[in-house]
Amino acid sequence: MFVSDPHNVKIYNLSAGKSLPEWLAEKKKSKASWKKSVEYQRQITLIQEFDMPAVSSTVKVTPDGQSILATGIYKPRVKCFDVNNLSMKFERCFDSEALTFEILSDDYSKIAFLQCDRYIEFHAAFGRYFRLRVPKFGRDITYHTPTCDLYVCGSGSDIYRLNLERGQFLPPLTSESTEFNCGVMSPQHHLLMFGSKEGRVEAWDPRTRTTAKKLDCAMSCVDKISDPDALFPSVTALKFKDSLQFGVGTASGQVLLYDLRSSKPLIMKDHMFGLPIRGLEFHPEMNMTLSMDSSVIKIWNCDNGNLFTSIEPGVELNQFTLVPKSGMMFIANESQKILTYFIPTLGPAPRWCGFLDGFTEELQESEHTNIYDDYKFITAKEAEELGFSNLIGTNLMRAYMHGYFINNNLYRKAKALVEPFAFEEYRRKKIKEKIEEARSNRVKLPSKLPQVNKDLAQKLMDQDTETEGKKKKKQVGPSLLGDDRFKALFEDKDFEVDTTTDTYRLLNPVVSKLVSKKAKKQAEGSDEELETDGDEDREDSSSDDEHTWTKQVKKEFKKINMERAQERKEELAKAKAQPRMYELKAGESFKWNEKPDKKKKRATLGERLEREDSNDAVKSIGSSREISFSVRKLDREKKAKERLREHHEERRKIQRSVRGLKLKPIPGMSGRGRGRRK
Repeated sequence: MFVSDPHNVKIYNLSAGKSLPEWLAEKKKSKASWKKSVEYQRQITLIQEFDMPAVSSTVKVTPDGQSILATGIYKPRVKCFDVNNLSMKFERCFDSEALTFEILSDDYSKIAFLQCDRYIEFHAAFGRYFRLRVPKFGRDITYHTPTCDLYVCGSGSDIYRLNLERGQFLPPLTSESTEFNCGVMSPQHHLLMFGSKEGRVEAWDPRTRTTAKKLDCAMSCVDKISDPDALFPSVTALKFKDSLQFGVGTASGQVLLYDLRSSKPLIMKDHMFGLPIRGLEFHPEMNMTLSMDSSVIKIWNCDNGNLFTSIEPGVELNQFTLVPKSGMMFIANESQKILTYFIPTLGPAPRWCGFLDGFTEELQESEHTNIYDDYKFITAKEAEELGFSNLIGTNLMRAYMHGYFINNNLYRKAKALVEPFAFEEYRRKKIKEKIEEARSNRVKLPSKLPQVNKDLAQKLMDQDTETEGKKKKKQVGPSLLGDDRFKALFEDKDFEVDTTTDTYRLLNPVVSKLVSKKAKKQAEGSDEELETDGDEDREDSSSDDEHTWTKQVKKEFKKINMERAQERKEELAKAKAQPRMYELKAGESFKWNEKPDKKKKRATLGERLEREDSNDAVKSIGSSREISFSVRKLDREKKAKERLREHHEERRKIQRSVRGLKLKPIPGMSGRGRGRRK
């Protein structure tokens, strides 16, 4: 027996200790050594042989509370335990594994087992009574006591109805949903409810065999999913609390409590693990809800959703049941022992083990388990992205290992602000998955290419094909595709090669040339010659190759620069197209039609001041002193301009006009060159 104290609630694990095979290995030890061991002193064997050979799948208590039935493997079997004698009553084996079973009477004398090979077995007190097959694979069965009908829901849209009084199938209930995962019947008004894969709960009236109402639970919890990789919120668990309220568990890890008179949930509880809900139970005396996924059982208040306590055994859980009007529960799991937990705060121990009420007070231990519930774990990088850096060191963020625990409601609000379109991305992703799932039914040609880095895989496969069948002088290691060390390169999308980056585009000509060169050498059968440099022709060819790929790199570099320049031009054009906003200060005016003076912009400060009405500028310093100055050109500049002006006038005076000159012929010359100027 071990005691934990999560949230200040004592939880007693009555099945703690070594399992049967470990005890068999220690048969050689004497009884005296066993009595001295601490494990032997703390161990409590509540029910003898309360285990399975490998795995337990389902456990239930009969309505009269006198027997406990459990199924498991291997071989597939059922065990019945008598609580009065605290030992096993009988054990029976099946031909196939039992998914679930339904107790048809108050005791163990009538049981129906739903098996994984589409068979239903009916057992009586003496053994197997009858075995029949259903048309499609079933997932859950529900017994309707007033009409003796056994309803089977599963992989089809029909809910099969087997009448046990007449011994034949009746017309099934046909629904619009494609598949059903679970079903339940209300013991008060006998209303039937079935949970579908599409996230809907369908209520059927067995008197008219028609749908009374459909409730869409997926829309109520799809926007509350914190994990983007969570499953679609299909209905995986159903349970009635009373005649009006019932609970719904989804595949994405949410539990919703509904009232039959309203389509909106009264309260929603998130398990925060993203795992499907596998079981629901209610404790009406304490007004508590018990919900289970594959890793934890959470007990929380039905009115406000506040966590009461939680049980985390450390093994994968399959199903659990709560002993009525007590604080004891049995858990079927992926280990040999069927776990037994007792919580005195929830209620007293059952009558057949009433000694536990006084015994648990003496077996308390000082070990405590700290569990952070309703908190989300984030790393330091995620905290910075969400803007929580200023909360580090406060009570809102609890430091733990390499990250922090933060309240789930605060995390969701920050996530909604940072990523407002996260739901649209989630919806788009799910639609894409549905389309891919529908396409998977088509006939496909077998392909050896992976989903990530297909081009790289194709190149490696081509190289392996070329080198296959050729004798090599040296031993070559395994191919990159067959090496487990590089397995993530073709599976994880984080390692996918981005061919649009500038780095890849600049390196691609070099890599392509090297690959082609190596392939050429391999075709010639001279792999070892790649390492030698003695041949001049080879040196000339390598220099030519280097010149070729250098040109390609330069060409690619120019192309990248042109693309960047084009992008900058487009950005400038967009900026010019947008209207500009100007801020006017007090005493200023703005003229819309005034064109900018380019000459004025190019003029120097002295020229701009000369154009003003007054060349003098006044600057005030303090309150009583003023300094006045005037802008004058330098004498050197004035003299240079004066000399240039005199030079131009001198040239004008020396110039002569050519208008009065005529051409005369020269003796002895003909053509164009025989004339001369006079």
